[in-house]
Amino acid sequence: MSAAATGVLAAAPARVAPNKWLVTVSVTFGTLMGAIDSSIVNVALPQIRGAVGATVQEITWISTGFAIATVIVMPLTAFLGRLFGQKRVYLLSLAIFIGGSALCGVASTLPQLVAFRALQGFGAGALQPTEQAILRQTFPPKEQGMAMALFGMAVMVGPAIGPTLGGYIVDNYHWSWIFFINLPVGVLGLFMVWRFVHEPEDIRAANQAAAKALRGNLDWLGIALLAVGLAALQFFLEEGQQDDWFDSRLITACALLSAAALGLFVWRELTARVPAVNLRLFRDPVFTSGTLIGAIMFAILLASMFLLPLFMQELLGFTATQSGLALMPRVLVMMLVTPLVGRLYGRVSARLLVAVGVVLVAYGAFDVSHVTLASSSSGIVHAIVLQGVGFSFLFVPLTTAALANVPRAHLADATGLNSLLRQVGASIGLAVFATLLSRYGAHARAAVVAHVSLDRPAVQERLAALAGGFAQRGLDPVSARAAALRALDGIVTRQSTVLAFEQVLLLTGVCFLCVLPLLLFLRVNRGSGERIHVEPES
Repeated sequence: MSAAATGVLAAAPARVAPNKWLVTVSVTFGTLMGAIDSSIVNVALPQIRGAVGATVQEITWISTGFAIATVIVMPLTAFLGRLFGQKRVYLLSLAIFIGGSALCGVASTLPQLVAFRALQGFGAGALQPTEQAILRQTFPPKEQGMAMALFGMAVMVGPAIGPTLGGYIVDNYHWSWIFFINLPVGVLGLFMVWRFVHEPEDIRAANQAAAKALRGNLDWLGIALLAVGLAALQFFLEEGQQDDWFDSRLITACALLSAAALGLFVWRELTARVPAVNLRLFRDPVFTSGTLIGAIMFAILLASMFLLPLFMQELLGFTATQSGLALMPRVLVMMLVTPLVGRLYGRVSARLLVAVGVVLVAYGAFDVSHVTLASSSSGIVHAIVLQGVGFSFLFVPLTTAALANVPRAHLADATGLNSLLRQVGASIGLAVFATLLSRYGAHARAAVVAHVSLDRPAVQERLAALAGGFAQRGLDPVSARAAALRALDGIVTRQSTVLAFEQVLLLTGVCFLCVLPLLLFLRVNRGSGERIHVEPES
């Protein structure tokens, strides 16, 4: 620490140690709302589309704009915290999120809604990494696992309950209430953070010292390259599927722009005198492996949260609320098990906990891949509960171990990068598995159609039975046969879609097993303390 920072620390008056539980509750409000808002809007898109007069393709921009804004801010959280103070950044971000929520609720046109959702995203982007850093700085070393368990409950439970809550609101109230419900909770969170959260004096001193160097060497080029690269990458991931990926010139251009901008960004941050984002943290294999496994975990988690509701609504005829309620056992299990894993972390090897989680998630994926059109919600519960236990065993040790060697003054840098890779991993998972679902569906249909030949006796009998049923409803023979052919085509499509879901769900488990070799690098010396060497910023 510099002499100036030491002087500031020495001159600062002693402050009463904050109540860690009040701090936890205070900073969790914002993170939970941001996590919920990443998914709550999706179930309301049909109603919103009718209200603002948008096409199906246009309305997706309210989700894309939010995602782009969020990922741009995440890695800059530490940079902003050094310039303005960690607590001020959290309060301002939460205020921006609340204001964006209010404006989204009163928006009457698509451009307004997209702009206000982006404003929401700019506010939400700093909430997760700042909370993670605050909790790490507040809880003593022996309770770091519990701190990350509490953080994990907000991060993992938010996207899980978002569709259920959104479905209930849309079914019973106006769609604008999915935004208005943020207002009272957000205001309460603002008050509690202002009242109970205080920056540790060593963090305040380190940030003030670093701010002097930053103000004289603002890395505008790095920030610009980061914003362009992440915006292009997120647009590529969000819109690529519906534009058929590289068949679209716009999507191809975004991919090339993202690769070029992010490549130049890495070069800039490794050569700049005072970089905006501290990429040197990736020199530590524990931080790198923990962050990468976390990104893969969120890719699988968000993909399963996308695939199962889609299967239940499109093939089993569930409403949005019913599919959300069917997935609630996983949420409840995660809420129960995550704190228990937080307590286990101090006693059991992080690698062992992560390995157990990987196996449970993979086995759950294998189990749920046997879904059929006859499956009920109770038939899916066993598999998703098993996955919920697995995700709980993963999140706590990964987030705790990944930051184990990071100095306190650089926790905000590490949590920003950790949150960014989780978010990007989730976007990649959704993009990849949605694309595979479409392609597997096409291949499965071709395979099924090859066996549904009209010269086969079994097909003729089924077609005759369908035509007879339509004839009993009053159709003439020609119309009855045409209706029977359409019904048979629908049966083929539904069965093909089931096969595609089975393949994709099984693939999520197989892919997850591939992260096991990364556990070799997840070696945490619990008595190590702060060992990453980070080059001075001045």
